[in-house]
Amino acid sequence: MASLLEPQSERQPQAGGAAVAPTPPAPRTGAPEIEPDYEPPGAVKLERPPTSTPRINWVYAGGFIVIHALSLLALVPWLFSWSGVALWFGGLYFFGVFGINLGYHRLLTHRGLKVPTWLERSLAIIGLCNLQDAPARWIGVHRMHHQFSDHHRDPHSPLVDFLWGHVGWLVYRDSYIGTMDFYDRYARDLIRDPFYRWLERGYVWGGIYAAHAALFYFAGLAVGWAATGDFGGGVQLGLSWLVWGALLRTATVWHITWSVNSLSHLWGYANYETRDHSLNNWFVALITSGEGWHNNHHAKPRCAAHGHRWWEIDLVYWAVLALERLGLAKDVVHLGGKRK
Repeated sequence: MASLLEPQSERQPQAGGAAVAPTPPAPRTGAPEIEPDYEPPGAVKLERPPTSTPRINWVYAGGFIVIHALSLLALVPWLFSWSGVALWFGGLYFFGVFGINLGYHRLLTHRGLKVPTWLERSLAIIGLCNLQDAPARWIGVHRMHHQFSDHHRDPHSPLVDFLWGHVGWLVYRDSYIGTMDFYDRYARDLIRDPFYRWLERGYVWGGIYAAHAALFYFAGLAVGWAATGDFGGGVQLGLSWLVWGALLRTATVWHITWSVNSLSHLWGYANYETRDHSLNNWFVALITSGEGWHNNHHAKPRCAAHGHRWWEIDLVYWAVLALERLGLAKDVVHLGGKRK
């Protein structure tokens, strides 16, 4: 799963000037469900993907450094507030679960359900507030991961090493991800939509994230000023809400999302035999509200339910069921592939 968006869609040239755009044998469909004709890797060690380069992607790496550094301001006593802590905790669910787990993943990537256009686009905007790429790029990477999971072309297999699967794959430039061929193969359905194509352009993603962060500050400023009758009190609460509700929450959601890529391919148990090393990890399931039942997901990618046994609690699926009950979700792919 990606984080931040590098504003590029053109093919990146090698030093010799030739464009690098390998074309893996994937069908050009909207949401590929691919069963490659090969067995799980016997080795416990993989090399980096062939399209990975030694060049640092400073858009990503710089963003990681800045957000993590600013998140440390949460340790400053003057910036502590219980309301800020509540925004941090609530934001993990609202922005992480609804934006990434439900919006980007189960809805847009795997099309495990359908929702009205206004709700789909709202979930996409909420996802952008986590600074994890604009939708088409995030979704394209994840579909590619499913095609080549734990094999050499997998963008982020932890069989390379733990740090590579967790975050290292984002730090180094990939000569294929972000090319026109990449978008055409893995995110054609989104790129054809003018709304999602607009989100991929320039720094739209950055503007949306900055606007949402500013909203936290100004809301805190207004509440603090009204509560204390002092402008300084408003500034203090505004900064507290900015640090806890936006910055620290963003960094936390990053690591929660990345843990699915790393921990859930290294430790856990399997309900199904799959062609990769995906595992059900109870800790990851806890912090992701259900995404950690990863072996179940890789066995049945389109299924909106990731918890397949009674003890495998999946709060994201509960949200899907609530939307279905309210009439806001239809064509839900339930366990067994049945639609209601």
